[in-house]
Amino acid sequence: MSLSQQLEHPIRYPERTSPPFMTKRSFWLVVLGFVLPGSAQVLAGNRKLGRVGLGATIALLLGGLLSVLGLIFFRVPTLSFFTHTIVLFVLQWVIVAYAILWVIIGFDTLRLTNLVKVGKNWRVPVSILSVCLTVLPVAGALWVSGTIGVGRDALSSIFARGASVAPVDGRYNILLLGADAGDGRDGLRPDSISVVSIDAKTGQSTIIGLPRELTGMPFPEDSPMHELHPTGFGNDWGCYIGRCYMNGLYTEISIFDPDRYAGVAKAGEEPGILALVDAASGATGLDVQFYVLIDMDGFSDLIDALGGVDINVQQRLPIGGDAHGNGIEGWIEAGQQHMNGFNAQWYARSRYTTDDYDRMRRQRELQEAILAQMNPVNVLKQFKDIVETGSSIVWTNMPESMLGPFLDLATRAKDHTPVTVELTPPEVQPEAPDYDYIHELVADAVRQASPAEEEE
Repeated sequence: MSLSQQLEHPIRYPERTSPPFMTKRSFWLVVLGFVLPGSAQVLAGNRKLGRVGLGATIALLLGGLLSVLGLIFFRVPTLSFFTHTIVLFVLQWVIVAYAILWVIIGFDTLRLTNLVKVGKNWRVPVSILSVCLTVLPVAGALWVSGTIGVGRDALSSIFARGASVAPVDGRYNILLLGADAGDGRDGLRPDSISVVSIDAKTGQSTIIGLPRELTGMPFPEDSPMHELHPTGFGNDWGCYIGRCYMNGLYTEISIFDPDRYAGVAKAGEEPGILALVDAASGATGLDVQFYVLIDMDGFSDLIDALGGVDINVQQRLPIGGDAHGNGIEGWIEAGQQHMNGFNAQWYARSRYTTDDYDRMRRQRELQEAILAQMNPVNVLKQFKDIVETGSSIVWTNMPESMLGPFLDLATRAKDHTPVTVELTPPEVQPEAPDYDYIHELVADAVRQASPAEEEE
């Protein structure tokens, strides 16, 4: 090695007989290798490996920058891109591949420090720093990759395949069902039924609460149920399930008439739920496009995964017990309460001392409390448990391609307070409903949750 090489490239050709210089050099290489992986190799080692590391690092940085710019200027397409399961699969393994490259470059950087020439008191600190700056980012990358995998599996299991769906009259209409398939009950019974109408531009929403005892729901003329009940559910000849209530419609079709939607249902769709979608459309006068069904049995695990929920209890409620007050196991006291999953589930289910309309209100309060707990910090801390629990309790016919638009609308919705209308007494009599009047109530609520320019 010539003197000119030593003077020109002191990092690549150091003076190894100078421990102070070698110590400084080692720290520089480790820090540079962490800040810009591959730079240490370009300066002092295998330049080919260094160029690979630098190229991969710059590509990831550019990808991250483009993603941020996309979220700022093209939010919906960007969200749609990153919620596609194939994109998530590729991203997951890109991160794993980069983590492997990081390990190779990190330990090669430690080799380049030439520890035996570093000052004796600094050899252990340099080694610890190098290992930490190699292992900790890799552990983080593997966690991110695993988290993406969990999310990808959840998306695949919850959401359907299919093309995006255009809004109807500028709104997306979704049937939200809270279902309970308890002991001694034939089939699944939706105890909480709502239609959420969302403005496709602003995210402003209207929530229409439908009582489970609603009767005589009209069906759209193109519904398979219209031929069977042309003047409304149960109005012509009754029904198979006895009392022709809305929450019995799932059982009516799924058990007694499962072929009713044979020519309409897509793969995996339940005919009973499709009948509920048609009934909700007829009852509200809205064209309901999607449904989301939540199994109330799984709420307990989801709430525990979120760390509990905060609810202001308006009156003392029993835990357990029948309609006559027998078998009560405990009480949920009135006042502000932080509830675990068990108590929150009973808060939504409790029947003794209250009526069904109060229970509907409590179930919607619980849904709002769960959404309040879905803050970024909480979700990141318990992401795996939340996603795995959600995958087991949520069913929907919403296509995966709609995730981007709905995530964007969810962000916009935070700027607005939902307009709520409950189709319950005294405004509406569920067993003798006036659907023309109900349609007027719903239309007025939708107008209140529409942009000002549309009102004009």
